[in-house]
Amino acid sequence: MPRVWEVPVHDSTRVRDARVAAEAAAARAGLDESRAAGCALVATELATNLLKHAGGGLILLEVVARPTPGRADGAAPMVQIVAIDHGPGVHDVSGALRDGFSTTSSLGAGLGTCRRIADDFDLHSTVGRGTIALARIGARRGRRTPDRSPAPPVRAGGVNIPFAGAEFSGDAWAWVRAEDLTTLMLADGLGHGLAAARASSAAVEQLCRAPELPPAQLLRRLEGALRDTRGAAVAVAQLDVAAGRLLFSGIGNIGARLRTGASWQPLLSRPGIVGAHRAAHLPQHEVAWQDDCLLVLHSDGLPSRWSPGPAAHSPTLDPAVIAAVIVRDASSPARPVRDDTTVAVLSPSPPDHLP
Repeated sequence: MPRVWEVPVHDSTRVRDARVAAEAAAARAGLDESRAAGCALVATELATNLLKHAGGGLILLEVVARPTPGRADGAAPMVQIVAIDHGPGVHDVSGALRDGFSTTSSLGAGLGTCRRIADDFDLHSTVGRGTIALARIGARRGRRTPDRSPAPPVRAGGVNIPFAGAEFSGDAWAWVRAEDLTTLMLADGLGHGLAAARASSAAVEQLCRAPELPPAQLLRRLEGALRDTRGAAVAVAQLDVAAGRLLFSGIGNIGARLRTGASWQPLLSRPGIVGAHRAAHLPQHEVAWQDDCLLVLHSDGLPSRWSPGPAAHSPTLDPAVIAAVIVRDASSPARPVRDDTTVAVLSPSPPDHLP
């Protein structure tokens, strides 16, 4: 189930809370002592930066999976740490990432050290609007035969914020690859808490079992699989990059927008709750996918009239950073969510990641 550690950082005592949460997330991901210490260091530095440079903010930690190219079931657990603030922004991003650029009263590690520790690291800042920092830390790779599989042409990322600081979110998202197909799912279990989390997790489990199914067929399968749960709103998008085709089907209030170039179009779901009753008809939409496309799925905790902003047009930003920017810009420095809130993004891999 989607366990999320949410740490609002508004005074120095919460820096310790961020470190403790990172240690707990590392244990859940099965990381060794060295990598767990790296998680704690990165979380501590990012939390300290929030206080020193933004007057506070939010640290989100969760265990995520990075799918192995070409395999639907290859997913090594990683700890994802996201720092979100509404502060003044960073005027010199490249300087902030250099070694020796550290915060007063911090560990002196600096963002450069955080970037070296992390398997994935990204930073986005807009002067006057705030900063998003992202780090993912997995098991130490060690000496292994390099994976020479071609890099996937698309990548996915997301952020998940539970309602009212709950331990578990009723939302869950996942992406899988099977042959030439990439499928992204977002499920919002009815209500909040553990019962909602069980419903959304059951949907993700079915996706992992049958990653090759087209969206409408997968939703049909979910109707039976979720019958003993509260049910969920679910949206599924399946991409065939070689064919330039995106298939989409959804039931319930999951929002979906597709960007092509500078234009955005909504992808519509039918009303209902998966698992509550069997729909007579499940429409499946087909739209063109191009190299400049980007897909955003979000649960109803995000206001429906959110604005994508410049970050959604960046060809290099990590999809999870884009998701975090969308959440931040649709909120205020006060608590940003009125429900479990998840944003998942599917975007082309940047040019240097392509085979």
